Amino acid sequence: MEESPSLLVRFLSELGLVSLYHSKPDVKLLCLQRFVRLFAYGASTLVLVLYLQSLGISKTRIGLLMTLTLVGDVCISFCLTLVADGLGRKAILALGALMMVGSGVAFAVSDNYWVLLAAAIFGVISPSGNEIGPFRAIEESVVAHLTEPASRSDVYAWYSLLGTAGTAFGLMTGGWAVQYVSTVLHWELIDAYRFIFYGYAVAGLVKLSLALLLSSAVEADEKASSAKATIKSNGAGDNTETSPLLGSGNASPQADEERKSRGRVGALLPDISKEGYAIMTSLCVFFALDAFASGLASMSWVTYFFRWRYGIEEGKLGSIFFVTSITSALSMLVASSLAKRFGNIKTMVFTHLPSSIFLSLIPAFPDVRLSLLFLWLRASSQSMDVAPRAAFLAAVIKPSERTAIMGVINVVKTTGASLGPFLTGTLADHGLFWVAFVTAGCLKATYDLGMLAVFQNHEKHAAEREERSGEASAASA
Repeated sequence: MEESPSLLVRFLSELGLVSLYHSKPDVKLLCLQRFVRLFAYGASTLVLVLYLQSLGISKTRIGLLMTLTLVGDVCISFCLTLVADGLGRKAILALGALMMVGSGVAFAVSDNYWVLLAAAIFGVISPSGNEIGPFRAIEESVVAHLTEPASRSDVYAWYSLLGTAGTAFGLMTGGWAVQYVSTVLHWELIDAYRFIFYGYAVAGLVKLSLALLLSSAVEADEKASSAKATIKSNGAGDNTETSPLLGSGNASPQADEERKSRGRVGALLPDISKEGYAIMTSLCVFFALDAFASGLASMSWVTYFFRWRYGIEEGKLGSIFFVTSITSALSMLVASSLAKRFGNIKTMVFTHLPSSIFLSLIPAFPDVRLSLLFLWLRASSQSMDVAPRAAFLAAVIKPSERTAIMGVINVVKTTGASLGPFLTGTLADHGLFWVAFVTAGCLKATYDLGMLAVFQNHEKHAAEREERSGEASAASA
């Protein structure tokens, strides 16, 4: 009888639930925010291409809109994540939620291509059902800041799982909502699609409320206080009486002069070391390749492919992608367990590589059942690399550089992904839809093998560095 609680705790610990339960309230709020956000992304992604096509827009122009949407996201995300630690992470998350609201309303009320394009570029609309906007880089940085290294993999797994589950429920809810209002309530299909975008705006308001509930613990205290102190110092002039209170007291005159020369805006920008730049550059190359492949086979185009090739109705389509997304979400728990035993890099590569192969095979069969089988097989390992990747990034990037570097990496990924949708739209207009799937699968496989070759030893070095840092802190205490 005494062993039962122990076995239960061990089982829950293996699933990562113990780590999530003991995480701080802000971490739980961030996980909930991600569920709400991805729910909205999933619902809108299912109908995005269908809605734009019902407005009489060609596939090439639809692809162009999706590409420019991601380009706009690159610029906005880069600017917001770069200054997030200085201006306040909570404020940037709230601003992003307001951008979601604006985009949802614009898509719901307008049928003008240029208005929709502007709303997509300057707001937050996800063409892929995956992350877009400044949210993820900031949230992952906060999670790394508020969790212990030993539990990061578990917390990231649930953070990722809840996001994928949000996409799944959004896809199913959106699909059946469209089918219900169009068949039972006899709405026009175009009005049913607009209904989904009104719901998208409401989800943005919910996310805004959750962002405002976050505490000050999510802020980068040292960086923020340093930035504010520099701004205050620049505004007040050279007050030698107060300067020790604003600075370290040990800074050289040259450092003080350099800090002053940065000015108000420069004070908000992060300092990244040479080592950080080297790691960031390597990661950007590989993640850009993977993101470009993802853009070629984004969820909007994959859902449209099954609707176009096999004539599957929106409700059934939503249920199909609900199943694949839930499968993808549950697979993340397995990845967390594997990462504890084999390391993050090996888990990333050897779980993601099969999904790359399955992606290439989706359009290879005229039978819808075989295409759906490979879609499901792809989903079963597609997201297993997400949590180990986040834990790997948190381990190899210095805490003071996380928000900025993760922001840059996400910008590079979005830039890579932005090139894909337009190419897929052009291929679809020329009857070559299958080329996008095959090319995407091959590029993703190249990314997997490249990551293994370059980064297989980085994780061990990062762990040793963190252990030495912990020992030094204990000795000084």
